[in-house]
Amino acid sequence: MAIARLHGGPLDGQIVPIEDVEDRLIVPYSETQVVYDRRGDAHNTGTDDGPTEIDYWFDESLEDLTLDDD
Repeated sequence: MAIARLHGGPLDGQIVPIEDVEDRLIVPYSETQVVYDRRGDAHNTGTDDGPTEIDYWFDESLEDLTLDDD
């Protein structure tokens, strides 16, 4: 298992466990979905340095985001 570190967008700073490493993540957010694209190489890929970490950066929302929603 690996973890995705999300950068930018409404989920900035979140860490998401992922089973399969993909170039693109589509993550549920409120009543829509947001898209994050992979950038860079994986970190911590050894057997003794913790879970593999991959950076994903915000690309788009599949619908308009309203960040003021409660």
